[in-house]
Amino acid sequence: MPCDTRLKPRQTITQRKAEIRKMTATLESRLKTGAVKVKIDAATGAVAFVGLRDDERDGVTDGCAYRRLMSEGSAATRRIIAEAERAAGVSINKRAVAHGVHSHDGGKTWHHGH
Repeated sequence: MPCDTRLKPRQTITQRKAEIRKMTATLESRLKTGAVKVKIDAATGAVAFVGLRDDERDGVTDGCAYRRLMSEGSAATRRIIAEAERAAGVSINKRAVAHGVHSHDGGKTWHHGH
């Protein structure tokens, strides 16, 4: 995945992958407890995880975390995301995610990849 290649100084790709797995495990846990919510932009279908602190993100974007959760997350996590889609009345747009549409303020405003 693209976020696997955003290495920190002197970091190997194996180390980065481990960090991303740890981050998505934290995200998944916090989604299940309700501490983090899924926010979907009605206009673009982009996704944001509201309530996840910057120190928990570890440089992993919402798009990357979403892709990882959908490919490796539990059925319960995928259900939480599906429920958020139903509540928002819009499905997550995989093209918007792939093009880097994201939010820096918990889904109040949305920006294209930069």
